[in-house]
Amino acid sequence: MQKEGEVRIPSGCAISGIFSKSGKRLGGDTIIKSIATMHDRSNGLGGGFAGYGIYPEYKDYYAFHIFYNDVEAKERCEKLIERHFDVINLSKIPVKKLPQITDEPLIWRYFVSPLPTKLKDSQLDEREYTARCVIRVNTQIDGAYIFSSGKNMGVFKAVGYPEDVGEFYRLQEYAGYCWTAHGRYPTNTPGWWGGAHPFAMLDYSIVHNGEISSYDANRRYIEMFGYQCTLLTDTEVITYMIDYLHRRQKLTLTEVASVIAAPFWSTIERMPPQEREKLTYLRNAFPSLLITGPFSILLGFEGGMMALNDRLKLRSMVVGEKGDMVYVASEECAIRAVEPTPERLWSPKGGEPVIVTLQGGVNGCQ
Repeated sequence: MQKEGEVRIPSGCAISGIFSKSGKRLGGDTIIKSIATMHDRSNGLGGGFAGYGIYPEYKDYYAFHIFYNDVEAKERCEKLIERHFDVINLSKIPVKKLPQITDEPLIWRYFVSPLPTKLKDSQLDEREYTARCVIRVNTQIDGAYIFSSGKNMGVFKAVGYPEDVGEFYRLQEYAGYCWTAHGRYPTNTPGWWGGAHPFAMLDYSIVHNGEISSYDANRRYIEMFGYQCTLLTDTEVITYMIDYLHRRQKLTLTEVASVIAAPFWSTIERMPPQEREKLTYLRNAFPSLLITGPFSILLGFEGGMMALNDRLKLRSMVVGEKGDMVYVASEECAIRAVEPTPERLWSPKGGEPVIVTLQGGVNGCQ
């Protein structure tokens, strides 16, 4: 089979998200059903899921999901982890063998906590310490890739159609208050397990439909702050940009959206003075983090989810609500597959985020 990048395979990405504002935990079979409805948008080169609230018994520990090419890479990686973290539990991630899921790497899971002495000596906070260790593994240990590193959450991804990937990882055995999903693969790069969506850093995870024409500018800027984009796909950089803006720069998610999907200058000039001043500052402070090109993204994070279109709305996105549940998908059919009678449905405007949090409302244009 030819890989994408070797030949252009016409297809459109699919994204889907489900969120319970009350924190009710839903089985992974629900998100599989939603994303499977958009099968024709996928091409078998990548599928994946992120679940939040799935590890309540280990909720205070970072959950590292790791791909290994071989046993030697595993041994090198485990030595590094043991030098920096207390390993509470480790095991293979349980999977169901499927003929359509091939070239499976070694897939392991570790629940860890930073060693107190190492953390103190680093003079970093816990999350920055962990993020730097993740980046170190992913850039310095050949054949090892930490593809998920948050607390009480996990990413599950592979080369394949998303419904097959969900069955492979036995997602029906997990339950979480938030699920996101992606079908297809990065548009211009070869299919491999590490490059499938979602992309994650700590508890932030991104699924993305579209192409980023500003990738090189975005990558060069974000790598000035210790991040390294090594996965041959434009979507990886979005995750690092959000981690940088939200966690390290302490911007609100609404402000983050105003950076990466900034309004045009002509739009800003027509705004009320206070809003105009704020948006002018953000555009001037972070000009290299503006994303250009068509995109719709779903950001998962601890306690919430954000949906965002590019400012011209060049990719489809639909939002639905019923009771305490919020649904986001590339197509309405993916919402109705799991909630046939939503109370409200709408398409967000370009560049205007829809943000939902536990025990909170839904902020966004309706």
